[in-house]
Amino acid sequence: MVLYTSPFPNSFLSVLHSFSWGLIFPCYWLADRLVGSFVPTTYEKRQRADDPCYFHALCIIITTPIYLALLVASLPFALIGFLLWSPLQSARRPYIYSRLKDKNHANGATLLTEWKAAGSGKSFCFGSANVCLLPDSLARFNNVFNTQARAKEIGRRIRNGASRPQIKIYIDSPTNTSISAASFSSLVSPQAGDNRTVNAGIKRTTSMEYKGDNCGSNNGEENREDKGGSGEPHEAEENTCIVRINGEENGHLSDTETDTVNGQARASCPAEPSPEGDAEISKTPNHKQKEGDSGSLDSCSASRESLVKVRVGDGTVDQSTVNNKLLYKASIMKKTSVRKKKHTDETFDHEISAFFPANLDFLCLQEVFDKRAAEKLKEQLHHYFEYIVYDVGVYSCNGCCSFKFVNSGLLFASRYPVMDAAYHCYPNGRGMDSLASKGALFLKVQVGSTPQDQRIVGYISCTHLQAIAGDTTVRCEQLDMLQDWLSEFRKSTSSSSTANPEELVAFDVLCGDLNFDNCSSEDKLEQQHSLFTHYKDPCRVGPGEDKPWAIGTLLDPEGLYDEEVCTPDNLQKVLESEEGRKGYLVYPTSKNHSSSQKGRKASLKGNGRRIDYMLYTEEGLYLEWKVEVEEFSFITQLAGLTDHLPVAMRLMVSTGEDDP
Repeated sequence: MVLYTSPFPNSFLSVLHSFSWGLIFPCYWLADRLVGSFVPTTYEKRQRADDPCYFHALCIIITTPIYLALLVASLPFALIGFLLWSPLQSARRPYIYSRLKDKNHANGATLLTEWKAAGSGKSFCFGSANVCLLPDSLARFNNVFNTQARAKEIGRRIRNGASRPQIKIYIDSPTNTSISAASFSSLVSPQAGDNRTVNAGIKRTTSMEYKGDNCGSNNGEENREDKGGSGEPHEAEENTCIVRINGEENGHLSDTETDTVNGQARASCPAEPSPEGDAEISKTPNHKQKEGDSGSLDSCSASRESLVKVRVGDGTVDQSTVNNKLLYKASIMKKTSVRKKKHTDETFDHEISAFFPANLDFLCLQEVFDKRAAEKLKEQLHHYFEYIVYDVGVYSCNGCCSFKFVNSGLLFASRYPVMDAAYHCYPNGRGMDSLASKGALFLKVQVGSTPQDQRIVGYISCTHLQAIAGDTTVRCEQLDMLQDWLSEFRKSTSSSSTANPEELVAFDVLCGDLNFDNCSSEDKLEQQHSLFTHYKDPCRVGPGEDKPWAIGTLLDPEGLYDEEVCTPDNLQKVLESEEGRKGYLVYPTSKNHSSSQKGRKASLKGNGRRIDYMLYTEEGLYLEWKVEVEEFSFITQLAGLTDHLPVAMRLMVSTGEDDP
């Protein structure tokens, strides 16, 4: 299958399309600004609280006639442009595939080595987020604004979070598993080849940012060369540090032990230099970096959960220096070895994290509707992801029953090459959703090859279902179509047979904003859909019941700019408590409660509306391999930038072979 790298088959159509859109854009921009001036966000209202009450009204009285006059003047040009633009959409391709030519520009792509399926297995990390990049006037109805600046900041936070080195901390403390009580008296790294897991304690997986000067990308290259003859790493994390903590000596670090940690960090924690763009600070007020804001890795303060606070240098480091010079940022993953009975069946780590997972391999985004914002987002993501599929969907009446003004809003980014891609539009959208070409994007990626030159591939699907509450029948029909399209895509892109397999399928993942949760009584039909018999939801016990640790992914828009939740660390802290979730998450609808979520103290079912899903299946995979969930995360790194919580899942593909 040919991947489309441009929206039109020839340059003439591309030029004609650009000309027609140039005629339309002034009218579009003026209408967007005019409507947006009447829809203030809560942040803007608070900013104007000290201004005289007549000041804002005076601004509107002055600017509205100007916008209206310019809008009327631009209408004839927009009409001519529309008459050119609309028929061109019949020749438009359903997506644009962008591949970074200069690999040195992509920090993440340079860290990859081809998987040869020679070890015991490999892990793959998937992320999904609804980023609400609508035209600014429409985004304001979700209480977010400045779409162009948000797009750039969202991309920057995602690639900064994903490109951090990953550090794994093993705590030998069978009697005390609290973070605050963990002792650092024996913070040492295991010897070479010592990969034993501490069974009588808890395992904490820590993703950190290193700010040292002596640990650049060259070190990462040297590390990979050193690993060349050591066989396939179990988790395929080239930039992973492992340290071990014993809890017996009141939490003091000796100079010798500190030097040991310094040496391990210097040897095993490569940090890519930040591009020049990182030095820019967003001019949008609600995106300012505050102290302790772990959403931006440029901050000098650490996460409140940081366990390792060690300065790498040539001299000795005393305890005060360790406490004051915070050059690491950590997001802690907890995993108890002795679980409560309610969690006896749980086999993977789960957390609320202030960061996107380190070494994120695949990213699926929804609601990237604005084309200019998509370009800014793509530019930022290309610093980490080498392959991006964006501007997915159809316009006008091309291939759909009703006229489409915007695309599907789907965007896919990958560190692995895309082999095939396909898009389908849902024909049954209703209301406002019918104006967007919502649908499903299907992708096939190559993640490695066997010593026998068989390709190792994976399938990823991303979708966004009907959003209007009460449209249960529409969503169920879309889920039916989704299953059919999934099956068709697998059949049409498979180049092997059971007798002579040319490809080995490692995983099949489905993610996206499904716009229903697993606890609302109104969503019972969707909860019982046959899709969940084929695909597994790591957060779900069964229809109508989520696992106790699963939380909602839909934030209450009214509270987005509250000081308690406006930074990733603050939002993480709030969501870890039940009362905090009641105040800032949207909960399943109930006739007994009002729609307002703020400050509600009543007993509620579940932990909020979880409408963003990460599903996987074991059907159709290579029979001799086993796929298991290794980690699941709810992510707060986009606090203040969107009204959804991103989710991430790490899958372990076990080949059943021993490491050489």
